[in-house]
Amino acid sequence: MNRTAIAVMGAAAWAATALPASPCNAPSGPLAVVTTTTDLKSLVEAVGGDRVRATSIACGYEDPHFVQAKPSYMMTAREADLWVRIGMELEIGWEELLLDGSRNPRIRISTPGHLDASEGVLRLEAPSVRVTRELGDIHPLGNPHYWLDPLNGRIVAKAIADRLAQLRAPDADTFRKNLAAFTAALDTRMFGPELVRTAGGDSLWAMAVKGNLGDFLNQHNLTGKLGGWAGRMRPWRGTRIVTYHRSWSYLANRFGLTVAAELEPKPGVPPSPAHLATVVERMKADGIKVVLMEPFYSRKSADFVAAKTGATVLVCPNSVGGEKEAADYLALIDLIVDRLDQALRGQAPAQGKG
Repeated sequence: MNRTAIAVMGAAAWAATALPASPCNAPSGPLAVVTTTTDLKSLVEAVGGDRVRATSIACGYEDPHFVQAKPSYMMTAREADLWVRIGMELEIGWEELLLDGSRNPRIRISTPGHLDASEGVLRLEAPSVRVTRELGDIHPLGNPHYWLDPLNGRIVAKAIADRLAQLRAPDADTFRKNLAAFTAALDTRMFGPELVRTAGGDSLWAMAVKGNLGDFLNQHNLTGKLGGWAGRMRPWRGTRIVTYHRSWSYLANRFGLTVAAELEPKPGVPPSPAHLATVVERMKADGIKVVLMEPFYSRKSADFVAAKTGATVLVCPNSVGGEKEAADYLALIDLIVDRLDQALRGQAPAQGKG
């Protein structure tokens, strides 16, 4: 047995024996919710308000694929009434260890206390071939970075509100009101207040999904009314960018950008000189001027291709809390859109340190 396995077994044993076997929260107290990421925590807090006490396992400034299954996390999960995960195997390397180590039957998979937030979201990049290690870190169920599409944020918020209402029926009206307020705020940030008042958020999203929002705006002379994130990113539809990892597909898809290449030759495989040379040629041929990446990756490869092509390296958090300005879900999308817009205009966007 290797050292890692021994360490994990030891941590689980410690959690099982050392943690207090405290009962579930009293009905009058807040629901204890543990989320796997800060993005989910932000959505839980938005719809749960003071009726929940939310904790995230992963920090916003770290790669959520690689979280250490610490005994302290098992202790946190031990007290949870609800566990919310991104799903689509994002947490495959550590979630089961924490759930097993927590010894908490309330949050086991297939119980009301376990919510897979990916159920119901719009998914991208589900592989059409048999997944093997030769393809890199490919997720069989599709790309799990779906929270960067604001529509999926909207969908997940409703799923969370529904589950909270199921677990705490006396507070169901509060959860629904909080959800309505969050949804209205997200819709306004996406399309601008004037267009939302004119057409309604539900209708605008339905048209955006079908791909006929532009036609609707043109037919009703409303193009000039499009504001928010959609209005700011509209000039860049069709623009090609390069990313470090395949994390930005949902954001790019929502705003009409094209990810022409990744610095990783395959997902999870570090950039190689040969692959970077190919990326440089692609960037020169297509006139690509932005390399988008997360702060937890080394900038070395991005700086290399930028020096060869004159592109801007744009470092953006992809989760809430990745920088202090990304304090909640809406602020995260605000920050990304603002920096992308500036970078695509050829300006140097302010990039925080955390």
